[in-house]
Amino acid sequence: MKSSSLLALAVAAAALTAGAVSAAPVKYNIDPNHTYPSFTADHMGGLSNWRGKINSSSGTVTLDKEAQSGTVDVKMDMSAIDFGHEKMNTHAKSAEIFNVEQFPNATYTGKLVNFKNGAPTEIDGSLTLHGVTKPVKLKINSFLCKPNPMNKKETCGADASGKIDREEFGVDYGKGYGFKQEVELQIQVEAVKAD
Repeated sequence: MKSSSLLALAVAAAALTAGAVSAAPVKYNIDPNHTYPSFTADHMGGLSNWRGKINSSSGTVTLDKEAQSGTVDVKMDMSAIDFGHEKMNTHAKSAEIFNVEQFPNATYTGKLVNFKNGAPTEIDGSLTLHGVTKPVKLKINSFLCKPNPMNKKETCGADASGKIDREEFGVDYGKGYGFKQEVELQIQVEAVKAD
């Protein structure tokens, strides 16, 4: 009797352990009202820095806390680029810079990696911009999941940063005037657990 009870406990423990390890990833939908990919770009070789953001984004995040893994899939509407200066916005959308008529969206897809204390610290991903896809790693400066006190839904939020060389994406406007091609990325994102 003792041995059969021990066997039953061992089987139950194994089943629980297997269930915990194979827990399904949770899907979160990006909240477009609290997600703003932004950037800082040089003007005239150090004369000043221009800052802008993309005002319209969508996508999903998946997170498996047990397996310490996850994915990010974001689409950015390049016609919603905003420098806070209408003339610059119009120029940025033109064929001379981002050519939004031909390339209306930019996308970023990646994997959440290097978990510490249950949270990812980096994203290994790829950015597609101006029809060109290149690897881009983002550092996650902060990451938190908790119930939103206003809508009571589980929400994950993050602040991430990285750098790209825009010339690698075929967006080299101003290079002849001495514009530096490095662009700093600053991304704030919130995503709500899917129903």
